[in-house]
Amino acid sequence: MEEKGKSNIKTNLHPNNKNREQYDLTELVKEVPELKKHIQANKQGEDTIRFSEPEAVKLLNKAILGSCYGIKNWDFPDTNLCPPIPGRADYIHHVADLIKGKKNITCLDIGVGANCIYPILGITEYNWNFIATDVNKEALSHADKIIKANPTLKGKAEFRLQEDKNNIFKNIIKPADKIHISICNPPFHATDKDALKGSTRKVRNLTGKRSEKIKLNFSGMTNELVYEGGEKQFIQNMIIESVNYAENCLWFTTLVSNERNLNRFYSSLEKYGAKDVKTIHMGTGNKISRIIAWTFLTKEEQRVWKRN
Repeated sequence: MEEKGKSNIKTNLHPNNKNREQYDLTELVKEVPELKKHIQANKQGEDTIRFSEPEAVKLLNKAILGSCYGIKNWDFPDTNLCPPIPGRADYIHHVADLIKGKKNITCLDIGVGANCIYPILGITEYNWNFIATDVNKEALSHADKIIKANPTLKGKAEFRLQEDKNNIFKNIIKPADKIHISICNPPFHATDKDALKGSTRKVRNLTGKRSEKIKLNFSGMTNELVYEGGEKQFIQNMIIESVNYAENCLWFTTLVSNERNLNRFYSSLEKYGAKDVKTIHMGTGNKISRIIAWTFLTKEEQRVWKRN
C-alpha cells in the first residue's frame, strides 16, 4: 500500500488540517481492518478507496477519526449522512481563525446530525464546548451516544432539539447564551429528486459509470439533504433570524456550496444591518466551497467579547 509522501501534500487544505497528506492506507487499515476489502488499484496502479461505496466511505472516516483524532467509538445508522472528514476539519480550522485569541469557546452547531462530526473535531482540535442542534430526535440521540462513548469528548457537548423545522435559532439560543461562533452545513437540495440527481452525478464522476440504481456514497436522510427552496432559502432564513440573536452570538457562519447565491446573501446581510461580513474560500479535493461569516457587533463590541 502506498505510503504518505511530501509530494502529495494537499496545499488547498488549511495548514492545520491533519489530512493534508495522501492517506496512509497501511496505517488506516491497522486502525480499521475491515477497510482493506474496499481498497483497489486505480488506473495508475496505486491503491485507493472505492469512494462510490457508502460502506467504504464510512470505514475510511472511522479509521481517520481513530488514527488522527483518537476517536475510537464512532457509529451511527447507515441511513444517516457520512461526512468527508478533511472538508469538515477545514471548516473548523477556518472559523477557529475568526475567533483566535478567545478563551472558553462555545460553538453552536446547526444540524449536528447523527455523525456528530463538528463537535468531535472542534473538541479534539481546540477543546471547544458545543451546543448541538437538530430537527431529528434520533440523530441527536446517536450524536449524544458518540460523545458519551469517547472520554475526550464527554461533557463537552449539550444537545438541543429544534422542534419546529421552520426555525433555526428560535427556541435554541437562550437569553443567557454567549456563543462565540455558529456553524452550519445547510441542506443543499430543494427536492428529493434534486438530491438523487446530485448523487447520480457524484457516483458517475467517481466511477465513470452510469447507473439507474444509486446509493448515496455519503448517505444522508431527507432532512439532512433537502429543504424547501434549497440552500438559498435556508441561508436566507438563517440571516433573517440571526438578527434576533445579535447579542448572543459573536459570529454566525455557514457553508455555501453554490457561489451564485452569494450576492443575494450579501444584499440581505447589508439590509439587516450586519457590521462585518467575511467570505472564506475552501478547496477540498475537486470541490470548491466557501464559508460566509457575519456579525452584527461593532469592532468595539467585538473587542468586549475578546475580554470575556
